[in-house]
Amino acid sequence: MPRCPAGEPTYEAPEVTADDHVLGPADTPVTVLEYGDYECPYCRGAARDVHRLLDRYPDRVRFVFRNFPIPQLHSHAEQAAEAAEAAAAQGKFWEMYELLLQPSSPLDLDSVLGYAERLGLDIDRFRKEVTGNAYAAKIERDVREGIRNGVNATPKFYVNGERIDGKLPLEGLVKAVQAAMTAASAGLVTRPGGRPAQPGRGGQRSSCPGSAR
Repeated sequence: MPRCPAGEPTYEAPEVTADDHVLGPADTPVTVLEYGDYECPYCRGAARDVHRLLDRYPDRVRFVFRNFPIPQLHSHAEQAAEAAEAAAAQGKFWEMYELLLQPSSPLDLDSVLGYAERLGLDIDRFRKEVTGNAYAAKIERDVREGIRNGVNATPKFYVNGERIDGKLPLEGLVKAVQAAMTAASAGLVTRPGGRPAQPGRGGQRSSCPGSAR
């Protein structure tokens, strides 16, 4: 396991599970995972960056989104996460994700109900689940896992398990994705810091906190 400088903690790299929301085929060489807050303006900006990244590397990158609402800063963040999960239960996660992250999208209850109606969801079921916090446990699991993975701000991205820090998400993502694709082409997997390792060696990865966004 890579070591961080003395006094700096290590974090477990995230691993994609069956509970995750995944966009793209499972056999792509690169996985980009984001912890995000739907009301965070930086997450809304980063959503555009993610679209550009996926357009730039079709069929080579898959994208995973996990909830990390910060209610102390964003009063509708948890409700928006509930709305996304309620839409997922009706097979419309990514469609709701797109609506919630629009730069000017309000996230009050009437607004998210309007998005659900636009998507053709069962409104009674959707309303009951959102107002009843039906997916609070799932959202809390995402948050706890994010803390274990070293999330220190939103959005926080990981490329094949390596945490990406910095103020320009797209710039850091592109560099990390390109390095991961180069390693994959050479038959290697990447570790944090860009060091390659032979597949089947290394096990759980970790990363130092680096510079916060």
